[in-house]
Amino acid sequence: MLLYLDNSALNRPFDDQRQPRIWLETLSFSLVLTLVEAGEAKCIHSPIHDLENSRNPFALRRQWVEKCLRLSTQRISLDGGIKARALALEQDGLKPLDALHLSCAEAAGADHFLTCDDRLLRRYSGPMVVQSPVTFVTNLT
Repeated sequence: MLLYLDNSALNRPFDDQRQPRIWLETLSFSLVLTLVEAGEAKCIHSPIHDLENSRNPFALRRQWVEKCLRLSTQRISLDGGIKARALALEQDGLKPLDALHLSCAEAAGADHFLTCDDRLLRRYSGPMVVQSPVTFVTNLT
């Protein structure tokens, strides 16, 4: 199973855990990491992860995301096809970085794209399964 986790999912442990939804997404994300560490799932790392993470003003968060991304077994590079697909996704109302994440995941052949971004979840219509970490974990059981 090949997964692409966007930066909203990777940063979820740093959000306000007093909110039930955030706590549940964080718990689900930790289960996803357990699957990856056990070799039951593989993750994709893209240059968009690095770009977005480099813009994070909090060093501890940046280091956490870098550590999570080191678990990735597959890397993808940007090319013209990925950029063109991202532009098409932007036409569907997705933000530029979200569109780039999604087009990288599609090009890498991800089975699942995990995000905590409700807007992205609502607007994406493409070949991948795009879902929250909670939905992903729930569907595994």
